[in-house]
Amino acid sequence: MVRFLVIRFSSIGDIVLTTPVVRHLKEQVEGARIHYLTKKAYAPLLRSNPHIDAVHVLEDDLGAVLKELRQVEFDYIIDLHHNLRSARVKRRLKRMDFSVDKLNFRKWMLVNLKRNRLPDRHMVDRNLDTVAPFLEFRDEKGLDYFLPREERVDLATLPPAFSGGYVGLAIGAQHETKKMPVDMLAALVSRLPHPVVVLGGPEDRTAGEELIRQAEALDPRRPEAPLLNACGSCTIHQSASLVEQCRVLITHDTGLMHVGAAFGKPILSLWGNTVPAFGMTPYRAHPDSAIFEVPGLSCRPCSKIGHQKCPKGHFDCMRRQDPESIASAARDLFQRLGPY
Repeated sequence: MVRFLVIRFSSIGDIVLTTPVVRHLKEQVEGARIHYLTKKAYAPLLRSNPHIDAVHVLEDDLGAVLKELRQVEFDYIIDLHHNLRSARVKRRLKRMDFSVDKLNFRKWMLVNLKRNRLPDRHMVDRNLDTVAPFLEFRDEKGLDYFLPREERVDLATLPPAFSGGYVGLAIGAQHETKKMPVDMLAALVSRLPHPVVVLGGPEDRTAGEELIRQAEALDPRRPEAPLLNACGSCTIHQSASLVEQCRVLITHDTGLMHVGAAFGKPILSLWGNTVPAFGMTPYRAHPDSAIFEVPGLSCRPCSKIGHQKCPKGHFDCMRRQDPESIASAARDLFQRLGPY
């Protein structure tokens, strides 16, 4: 038996991006037992994963979880977070560890000097590089998302119009500069002659309501293609279920984008202050997926993660996006791909 402790504290998207690591270890290392350390909010994503044998939850007290972890005789630690907190875990457990290269200095160069020295290599592949000594090969399966049957949303519980297919619109993101402004999202939605489910967390509920109000004002025909604000009313898995069953997903650079990639959905991703060069694009995305960004901005990227407001005040990386181009791509995909 070989016991691994995989560490990734957050976020939804980052944890989904680690699923190929646990799958490869479980399937290729004889007798592998996979333990995973994460924060409480993300434990549900992992408990439904058949490749993971135990989930350990970090709350406020690192000492408490360390006491729990010491009771397990780990052989190796796979650090896919690689920060000060994960360093404390490794130091206390004193086991051989393998840590992901986050390329922070090269990201700093791109943000601050606008010199791109980053490899053309996705974060998933960098995660797999971390465990390369244990692997005989790399499979072609992409990302995993295991949806518990009891959390799957029955489309029959939604208004009848949604049973014929809908567009998923994920409006959330951890930082404001990764989000398209509500008025632009409303302009985009008003150009879609399809039902739309607005997705996000509780913090996005008000924005979802305002988006729908503005979109309906722009297009009085909206009752024929209703809008549903699901922000804050779903669990993580229920939101994932709505992503799985949408015909097209429009999303910011955020967690549900990676969930959509795990389900093989066609994804139209909207990029603001962050850039695809960071290696966080939809992994092995559906071939009809597309990236929308404003090229040639001297201020972009302004951060590797984001800000709460545009440092320059103009927010051109989102304000200069074209809602009609995005809507046109969504309309075309909706018609060509057919219902889920």
